[in-house]
Amino acid sequence: MKTTALKNALMITIGSASSAFAANGAREDNSGLFVWIFLGFCALIVVAQLMPAVLMMLGFAKAMGKEKVAEPQTVTHK
Repeated sequence: MKTTALKNALMITIGSASSAFAANGAREDNSGLFVWIFLGFCALIVVAQLMPAVLMMLGFAKAMGKEKVAEPQTVTHK
């Protein structure tokens, strides 16, 4: 009898909380087409700024990787 009452109490507790899980939690921001165009334009600006920076870093890495060989210098006496 005691376990049946405990099971019933547990079922009532879980059953009453299940309606909270079924609530619609999605939030709609009503963003229109112009908002998405603006965000795409901002992303295009960021990408356009990152490309030269990445190319410059690759150039620095390539220059640091090269071994510089000392060339013999000719000295002329007058």
